[in-house]
Amino acid sequence: MMAALFRSISQPIRTDADWKLLWLGPDKGLIKCWETGLQDAKREDKKQLADAALLGELPVASWKGGVSRRLKKLEKYGTLQYLAYWQGLRYQDLCIDPEAEVTISCTKTGMKVTFTPDLSKLSNQTQDDDANGDAENGGSLPGI
Repeated sequence: MMAALFRSISQPIRTDADWKLLWLGPDKGLIKCWETGLQDAKREDKKQLADAALLGELPVASWKGGVSRRLKKLEKYGTLQYLAYWQGLRYQDLCIDPEAEVTISCTKTGMKVTFTPDLSKLSNQTQDDDANGDAENGGSLPGI
């Protein structure tokens, strides 16, 4: 059983860790996803993404969990990696229980996204349910 992950916004972004530790360490990359969100929030080309997150929207990003439009089925699953990234975009402390699900409603679309550690729930979603779109239309590629 892994304890909840917490990292304060006041802690510096790690610069000396190797790839294996960042992505395959005990936190399974959640801290790196959060740090990426913090960095993206400062980038001019990601300003709209960060602004949307601050408004409570769940904008499409590199991990499953973002929504670009309202679907017939108003619920979907997203990854904890997206949740960590979203917290970073919002300049929030990282606070995730890696063994629990968290549901957030997108203020723009009304879609409810349940962020889950259970990857089988993500793989069971049909492509029609996936609001991320495709790469040609500005969405992310299929994957986690």
